[in-house]
Amino acid sequence: MRLILAFVLSVIGSTAFAQDARPIECRFLAFGVKDDAAAIAVGGKGEEIACPLPTSTLSKKITCTAKDGKIPFISAADRKPMATAGIPSGVNSALVVFVRLDKAAADAPPSAGWRVFVIEDSAKSFPDGGAYVANFYTSDIRFVIGEHKGMLKAAGAHGYAMPKERDDFNMAPVIFEFLNGDKWRIANESSLRFLPGMRYLIFAYVDPVSGRPKINTYQDLEPTKPAATP
Repeated sequence: MRLILAFVLSVIGSTAFAQDARPIECRFLAFGVKDDAAAIAVGGKGEEIACPLPTSTLSKKITCTAKDGKIPFISAADRKPMATAGIPSGVNSALVVFVRLDKAAADAPPSAGWRVFVIEDSAKSFPDGGAYVANFYTSDIRFVIGEHKGMLKAAGAHGYAMPKERDDFNMAPVIFEFLNGDKWRIANESSLRFLPGMRYLIFAYVDPVSGRPKINTYQDLEPTKPAATP
């Protein structure tokens, strides 16, 4: 689980944050848990905004306020600090993914063990008609998405454009392999439909129940936005 924390910190720490308060259009997703959760975004003046954390699809857009490049969240259940999202300078629309880091004890508070992973919601990182891949696995992964062939180290992430090589039904092959020791093992082999206005968020991770590498795929139907100008 330290990998995910290092991943989040590397994404956040590598980007300069704006030193002001600005509205951010956010959509939310909870990853690593079975049941939906909820958070409350705390604004710069103490205002509170309810933010659902669905597990199967991205939420609708909710406008939050980032002060000095950060949005703090508290748990809707126990009102304790939950996580803080770092919003890079120039970003005004983001996908905010709440990642459950540790297997919480039965009596752990709802606010325990969360971190956030922020993705700019634009064609720059999340291409229209394409896919965004994030590697939460402990080693390398490699994959085929249409004509795209990629490889990501642990904690890596990358966006890929809509495949040009699609069949008559706009389907393209999607194959993921995980490096296990010195051998590559297929964890997912399927086809996905790629169309303008439809995007995929794909996570590679280790299933905490089975202990096996797994792929989670989320479909997004929101129209993409132009990349923010620095």
